[in-house]
Amino acid sequence: MTKIAIIGGSGLEDPSILKNPNEIKISTPYGEPSSSFKTGEINGVEVGILSRHGREHSITPTFVNNRANIWAIRELGFTHIIATSACGSLRDEIKRGDLVILDQFIDFTRFRKTTFFDSFEKGELKHTPMADPFNNDLRNRLINAAKELKLSYHPKGTTISIEGPRFSTRAESKMFRMWGADVINMSVAPECILANELEIPYATIALSTDYDCWKTDEAPVTWEEVLKVFNQNVKNVISLITKTISSFQPL
Repeated sequence: MTKIAIIGGSGLEDPSILKNPNEIKISTPYGEPSSSFKTGEINGVEVGILSRHGREHSITPTFVNNRANIWAIRELGFTHIIATSACGSLRDEIKRGDLVILDQFIDFTRFRKTTFFDSFEKGELKHTPMADPFNNDLRNRLINAAKELKLSYHPKGTTISIEGPRFSTRAESKMFRMWGADVINMSVAPECILANELEIPYATIALSTDYDCWKTDEAPVTWEEVLKVFNQNVKNVISLITKTISSFQPL
């Protein structure tokens, strides 16, 4: 049976989007998840919503307990993960408010736990393939839904995940563009790596909120600007998630 975990935050916790709402708290061998799970149904499909940075957005990106979050999702029986993330655009063609259905990442984090294997048992080696880290079936469902909803979206894109909470310098922002990144965020890569280790299909909706700081004709990104654009477009993200989840609706 399909059960979908949504990892996100602001705007996604409105209980009105869930039928038969409930709340589940769970502990893991890796500590406490970022929040409890708001659970319920969307068009007949079981859903759980986890707040990546805590309900009060009190957990900074570098200190999100990704191992606890992903382990809890697996323990609760969720079969798929749809993540949402604000991102900065590193390309002219990716405008503020555009959605990007990511297909690749560059992991530029340095302080995150990105494996469940602190050691290997004798004879048990685990080197997870990561050539195509985002699940193609989930991505295609998101793309089809975005197309039907006539949203402004990009069917693929490479994100670079950096440490936070600080934003990039101009030199870094320009370097990331040279490396081939299309957008930048602080959350996606560690989550995606861990989900792949546990073989949970994972896809991300990245919402472009700013142009980082590479554009000299634009003011550098601020947190206030990120929140403003995200909040203006959160209805599009919710519509896309809802329609995508409906594609799993039981017959």
